[in-house]
Amino acid sequence: MKAVAEATAAVHLRVDDTIGDVLKHPAFAGFGRLLLPWDDGRPDQTLRLRDIGSLLPYHSHVDPTVVVSSLNRMIDDAAAGRKLFHDFYTAEQKEAEPSRRNTGLFFFRGEPDAPFAVIAPGGGFAYVGSVHEGFPFAVEISEHGLNAFVLKYRAGQGGRIPTADLAAALTYIFRHAGELGVRTADYALWGSSAGARMAASIGSHGAAEFGGAVLPPPSAIVLLYTGHSDVAAPEPPTFVAVGERDGIAPPAVMERRVAALRRAGTDVEYHRYPRVGHGFGLGVGTSAEGWIGDAIRFWMRHAKCRERVAPDVAPVSDWNEG
Repeated sequence: MKAVAEATAAVHLRVDDTIGDVLKHPAFAGFGRLLLPWDDGRPDQTLRLRDIGSLLPYHSHVDPTVVVSSLNRMIDDAAAGRKLFHDFYTAEQKEAEPSRRNTGLFFFRGEPDAPFAVIAPGGGFAYVGSVHEGFPFAVEISEHGLNAFVLKYRAGQGGRIPTADLAAALTYIFRHAGELGVRTADYALWGSSAGARMAASIGSHGAAEFGGAVLPPPSAIVLLYTGHSDVAAPEPPTFVAVGERDGIAPPAVMERRVAALRRAGTDVEYHRYPRVGHGFGLGVGTSAEGWIGDAIRFWMRHAKCRERVAPDVAPVSDWNEG
């Protein structure tokens, strides 16, 4: 029976498959709806994955092959017996606040005891674009030996509630680090657009400010195309990537924050990519393509592990502190 289940779970998706095929795939049993951007049931289950960009109005350069590839990585992990999905709220907490049922963590494993990143996708706090700028990022991070979690947070409720979800998720990871097999030192927060506001807020003020535990600050923050302007002191090292043609979060807004961070002595790496708009994800086929390798290198420069990512972003094999 186990062999049959694994064989079924390993059936890959294709770009001509539908949203309904995702929802009924055995690898995603119990949480399939949380893979999708919207919580209100709006996706037509007959919509083909090649058209999934239509569900992401605030995003650009949505590549269906990248989306499907990341879903298939999750299917392979499920077939190998790896747990994909983690609830960070208890059943009692969900009973007390039913909207918490629209939350969870998707886990992409790297090497045992490697540091982890938590990725908060964007979507204007109206939806959560994990399929475009969550799962594909996590695949890239995990393929370089690092652990990655993609956060599904509550949308449609402003910014503070999603940030509280990020704080709760981070607290869960710290409390369960042993069983998850992740290293809590050198963790990073990654966020895109609305998700970048969340990551930056935790970096500035700490998880406890948003209802989480008192935790050490991240070793690095990775922020993509956001208009977030709040600055506290001190701030974690910050990597920033924006598109020159971003009409939703104009680069000038983030450039003011970058200048303020640098005046405060924060290490900042800033990239502005020509001919690119808002929500570019991995930026495949654009001038932004490859930014994620730069971001991983930046993160590792600020990690305390003995062996860092090589210039070509080779996998990391030794995470013991020197």
